Amino acid sequence: MREDNEPVSVPAYHELMWPTLLALRSLGGSGSIDEIYTKVAETEAMSDSLLAVLHGNGPQTEVGYRLHWARSYLKSGGALDNVKRGVWAVTDAGRDMTKDDVKAIPAKVRATPRTPRKKTSASTRGRTRNIDDLAIETEVSSDESFRSTDPQEWKDVLLEALLSMSPNAFERLCQRVLRESGFTKVEVTGRSGDGGIDGIGVLRMSLLSFQVFFQCKRYRGSVSSGSIRDFRGAMVGRTDKGLFITTGTFTPDAIREATRDGAPVLDLIDGDEFCDLLKNLDLGLSTEMVEAVTVDRHWFQSI
Repeated sequence: MREDNEPVSVPAYHELMWPTLLALRSLGGSGSIDEIYTKVAETEAMSDSLLAVLHGNGPQTEVGYRLHWARSYLKSGGALDNVKRGVWAVTDAGRDMTKDDVKAIPAKVRATPRTPRKKTSASTRGRTRNIDDLAIETEVSSDESFRSTDPQEWKDVLLEALLSMSPNAFERLCQRVLRESGFTKVEVTGRSGDGGIDGIGVLRMSLLSFQVFFQCKRYRGSVSSGSIRDFRGAMVGRTDKGLFITTGTFTPDAIREATRDGAPVLDLIDGDEFCDLLKNLDLGLSTEMVEAVTVDRHWFQSI
């Protein structure tokens, strides 16, 4: 039996590649990041203490971080495709891959020549983060803005910015996100002793409208099932709709508790999804469109 003070050993990213591929196969060939995370945690029998290990100072867990790289290598190796933001699918090649095929992917990816990167301007300073020589280019400008082509890179920086906000400012941000997502009459309450309920909003769906209670939790690490039960308990007799937003993640038990039979279903938004929401709403983030120019050699020869 493991002692409480014994260090927890998190599997390396390459050790998670095969479980990730198996998880997607068992999910029917495609799945969201959360579904992959939950399935791998279940099939690999990961303990709560292992799932609670943070990457650096958080808020992302080390398992989530390494699963990101596992998916990245599987995509580079032709086993997976990122068909939609946050949704991954097994390719035709990935369906036929064996464990040995997957094991060989990291070496093949590192041996593949990379396209030379465009030099950054004098007003920026380049940084790279490597895991076994898989490099991602980022830029930090003098006005404290941050630019990156890698989703995990900019999300890590964004989550740190969210965690540095005051609790009231973060609640105001969530209020704005809900308003711009279709909610009306969004009020931040934040009353102490109210079971973690931070606010109330009304979501209009065609001819129907629903009162939704929400909780906003700036958090490093994983939200437990106990927090979900407390939030639901505060809703009893007041509404059947609840939304839990966190900068961290949710444990598999918390996700199961949110959809438990016989209890009001709670919608969960973790840090990764919240980053995507801010990006889609252009709140504090901007996306650059790259111009591609095609030269028609035949046109010049035909003059």
